[in-house]
Amino acid sequence: MSSTTDEFAAPLPVQGEADERQLLLLMKDWRQGRATRNVRQALSDAYIAVFAVVMIAAMVVNVIISAQKVASTCGTEACLSGRGLLPWAALFGCLALALTASRMFGPVLASAAEGFWLMDAPVHRARLLAKRLVLAIVLAVVGGAAMGALVAALTGSPGSAVLAWAAAAGLGSGGLVALAAAEQGAERTWAVRLLHLLVSLAAVATLLAVVATATGYASLHIAQSRTVQLAALVAGLGLVLIIGAGLLARARLGQIRRARLLSGGSLASGMQGAMFALDFGLMRDILVEREAQQRGHVRPTRGRGTGIQALVWRDVQRLVRFPKPLALLAVSVVVPYAVQALGLGSLNAAISALVLMAALIPFFGTLRVLSRTKGLARSLPWSTSEIRTAATIVPAVLTALWCLAVTPAFIGIGVEARHDPVRSFLVAVVCAVAGLVAAVRWVSAKPADYGAPMVSTSAGALPPGLALNLVRGFDMVALITLPVVLNLSPWISLVLAAIAFSILRMGGIDQQAILEQQEEQKRQLEQARTERKGEKAPAKQVVTPKKSSGSSAAPKAQQRNQPKKVVKRKR
Repeated sequence: MSSTTDEFAAPLPVQGEADERQLLLLMKDWRQGRATRNVRQALSDAYIAVFAVVMIAAMVVNVIISAQKVASTCGTEACLSGRGLLPWAALFGCLALALTASRMFGPVLASAAEGFWLMDAPVHRARLLAKRLVLAIVLAVVGGAAMGALVAALTGSPGSAVLAWAAAAGLGSGGLVALAAAEQGAERTWAVRLLHLLVSLAAVATLLAVVATATGYASLHIAQSRTVQLAALVAGLGLVLIIGAGLLARARLGQIRRARLLSGGSLASGMQGAMFALDFGLMRDILVEREAQQRGHVRPTRGRGTGIQALVWRDVQRLVRFPKPLALLAVSVVVPYAVQALGLGSLNAAISALVLMAALIPFFGTLRVLSRTKGLARSLPWSTSEIRTAATIVPAVLTALWCLAVTPAFIGIGVEARHDPVRSFLVAVVCAVAGLVAAVRWVSAKPADYGAPMVSTSAGALPPGLALNLVRGFDMVALITLPVVLNLSPWISLVLAAIAFSILRMGGIDQQAILEQQEEQKRQLEQARTERKGEKAPAKQVVTPKKSSGSSAAPKAQQRNQPKKVVKRKR
């Protein structure tokens, strides 16, 4: 009889005690003994990975050097103040992201297989989960440090300031992950939720301060030496939190319920499977389902309107009942002002359009369901273009409001370099339309067809459309904003956007539908020719062969296919 319970690890029995170290070594031996790649293949993959890392690092370094050159031309008080506040916004953003990931996954988790047999074994659960706690903290430290250093370098900060911001973002993120792990062991969530709300509000407030400073409405200049000291203080607090909360989390690892561990493990497994398929839409669907499960149930609302208006009213009711995505859309308004403060005005349209695409995706719930559920779309008495147009009305209205809010950023309010108001407004419209079309493309894109002929690659056989999942949405942004980036007329971008939206509105380019339409047109053409000659179009007849007991009564079609017998005549 097992001495463990379904939820918590019970004290170990005297007899039959298992060694956690031996179990981990057994798992490692089992996994390595069933490897499917040899040393040569592993070295080849490592070479490709190193080459990719070197290329990406070279691109990042080039961008940083270009940003440093632009920063050297920044001499006004508003520009210097705006650049000084951007690392603070990046710091709060890293902290908020660390808390979001901790609430989403655990941060300590276990897979379903481990929960099935390993958690039921008479072992100390804390010894099995200690490495995973350390791994979560290390990942938070490394990711936060990389993000903090990148933003500080892009703002033109000196080397000491870059190191200080990297330490602050990394150690601060690691400390919050350790705190979330300690709260996970205590089965509490309100502290992490409250801290996440405060950090998110601080990030938004910092971005607003950047906008106010860049536009000249406020002056919040902080000396460089004082900034480095404050960053070092944040890094010190993060280090103390890592040590203190980490030890407390280590002591509480044995109290974490198995259901809580498996919940984060199942979410990680689903995200990993979607990542292997390069389907980011599926990853978002998994997260939306997880959030709906945590919310429980909602009160149903009766629909309004008739006809195609019912779909539009459903989007309005959904937005009123769940207005959380509006917060992300409001934050995206600050991005054009922040990019303009960085001095990257030539790339402002492309960067802002990408952020707008990410902010508009949650508003396309109707389009997502109807584009992935073909049976439901066919049951509605409207065409594909009418359904997609109705599902785009509410996001289009929000996009128009966003465009009006960011137009001053493209004009250059509060800075010395003013631009033509008409052209700036057109650039803002191009940026908004690019984000809207990219969101439609991202949401309504078809999944990879694994029934189609595969393409042979170094990673194995892959469906042809799998690689396109990585660039969907981004391709529309690049296509529409490229003329603006090249300083061409914005009308070219608007024409390209109209063509792209027309294709997406019709459901994209479907080869099978095109072939069926061509066959139907050929049939109608033949019928028209026959009617001109005064003849009726012959109806298709199905000939059923008669059954007969003798072998000589075979169908005529079969008799024609039989080989002819050659009879030799006697002379």
